[in-house]
Amino acid sequence: MKMGKKKVMLPAKEVDLATVKYQYEKIEAPHVTGFFLKLFVKVLESPFGSLIISHLKKENKTDEMLRNTVIPEPPMFKPEFPPQESEAGVVLLDEDGKPEERVALALKCLPDYDPSTYWNTDSSASFRYWKIRDYAHAYRSKLATPSIIAERFISAMEEFGNKKPPMPLLISYDPEHIRKQAAASTKRFEEGKPLSILDGIFMAIKDDIDCSPYPSNGGTTFFHEIRPVEKDAVSVSRLRCCGVILVGKANMHELGLGTTGNNPNYGTARNPHDPERYTGGSSSGPAAIVAAGLCSAALGTDGGGSVRIPSSLCGIVGLKSTYGRTDMAGAICDSGTVEIIGPITSTVEDAILVYATILGSSAAEKIALKPSVPCLPNLASHESSNALGLLKLGKYTEWFNDVFSTDISNKCEDVLNRLSETYGCKTVEIVIPELNEMRIAHIVSIGSESLCGLTPDFEDGKRVKFTHDTRTNLALFRSFRGSDYVAAQCLRRRIMHYHMEIFKEVDVIVTPTTGMTAPIIPPAALKFGETDLQVSANLMRFVIAANLLGFPAISVPVGYDKQGLPIGLQIIGRPWCEASILRLAAAVEELCRTPKKKPMQFYDMLKGN
Repeated sequence: MKMGKKKVMLPAKEVDLATVKYQYEKIEAPHVTGFFLKLFVKVLESPFGSLIISHLKKENKTDEMLRNTVIPEPPMFKPEFPPQESEAGVVLLDEDGKPEERVALALKCLPDYDPSTYWNTDSSASFRYWKIRDYAHAYRSKLATPSIIAERFISAMEEFGNKKPPMPLLISYDPEHIRKQAAASTKRFEEGKPLSILDGIFMAIKDDIDCSPYPSNGGTTFFHEIRPVEKDAVSVSRLRCCGVILVGKANMHELGLGTTGNNPNYGTARNPHDPERYTGGSSSGPAAIVAAGLCSAALGTDGGGSVRIPSSLCGIVGLKSTYGRTDMAGAICDSGTVEIIGPITSTVEDAILVYATILGSSAAEKIALKPSVPCLPNLASHESSNALGLLKLGKYTEWFNDVFSTDISNKCEDVLNRLSETYGCKTVEIVIPELNEMRIAHIVSIGSESLCGLTPDFEDGKRVKFTHDTRTNLALFRSFRGSDYVAAQCLRRRIMHYHMEIFKEVDVIVTPTTGMTAPIIPPAALKFGETDLQVSANLMRFVIAANLLGFPAISVPVGYDKQGLPIGLQIIGRPWCEASILRLAAAVEELCRTPKKKPMQFYDMLKGN
């Protein structure tokens, strides 16, 4: 309803879903790379910059939504969840217990598996990633040792460092530190005393999560000067307790403010399926290092799809848990309202093992969010398939089909049909109003929160040390007012209402993870970076709800487009219901088990061939 220039929104409870029409997203912004990006940033930061920003915001109706619209709902400054029904067929975990005990319980939830069968199989016949259980079997059977794997890893990293074009996966890395960790793990296996199933498992940590003795630069060149690392992040310390070998700090899009993984500071990580294409971001290094077979798992952060986007583009699994489920202490982005630390793995079961290890809310979030007891799907139980068949999958067809290539929607649709045929899962048509408003609320929220932490350094003369891409984003973020932020939080409450109403009818919402497969890296973007908001919109189209509203979500690979590039299916769950999305993801993975395409850049770390 309009009153003069002012628009008045109906209360969310009064919106008639039958009248909702899907609005195709079109971003009005220039695609700028190389030298022209450098020039563009210079203009943006000049007195004329505000005129350009104002024009872009007008074209994209940002100010119309935030400043000329009456939003009747009160603000929701961080996700607030109503109590949820218990999930069926689950095993409860003690988030205050020892990580080793949680991962041991998680191991019992996994289906029967005999690693020796696959060890003796010709690996050239069909491609598959080695699971964490494969490594554990090899160590216990003395077919390999963590020290042997360490030497293979170090050799592979040297090879990666000499590649043309370069493929920088790690920003901080110390071979001797890896050897020391591997030797200690090898000794534990020799003595028959491994700490857990994760003992001797190689993992990379994204550069915005503290992992001693390495600095946390967040992909910048200077953050270590203003934010020294004194100890591990809580999530990293939980992994270390289980014997994980931490290989170093993985490359990323600077400060997480981008979706491609472009980083002129250290070089841009390349997609192992096609080195001429982006990995996706911002957790670019973690995804590439797992997809290339170098590590079984990695930790990333997800504030706008930054775990799920690169996982989808690289053909692996990325899990974002419910907001507050994992303690964020020790992450650069530890004070925002949209971010969470999550695992990137080659298989769903490995995601379950890592997730069980790192979960556990902070004391403050336990009080504020009142999280339900964490649980996992009991995939070893006969009841698991029954619980799977009862799941109702919500699908907003017009949104689902809004993709750059129909290869994506067709492949994801095929998986939904197979879930119905195999397990009896029912797909329910849903409507989600105000998706464009959700996008605006998210960019204002994450942008304002990022800017709040960066302004002191920006004003302290360090502006020129940021990449041009980051400076472009910061110029936009600096144009947001305090009232814009509050309006965005009013939209958050409104959009939360729509989703919680939907979750009364369905258990999960299913979408493609991204609206496009891996984009090509423009050569001009390598030195100075690039800004391409239309590509960002395509990559972020389906991921935002899980961040703005705090829902758990997972990306699981379901196949490839006609160019052989990976496609991911996203499963979004009700608050605190990680077990449901993990159960469904495991079923999707099984349905899509073959044929699996071996990445162009791949290393068999376990067998060394």
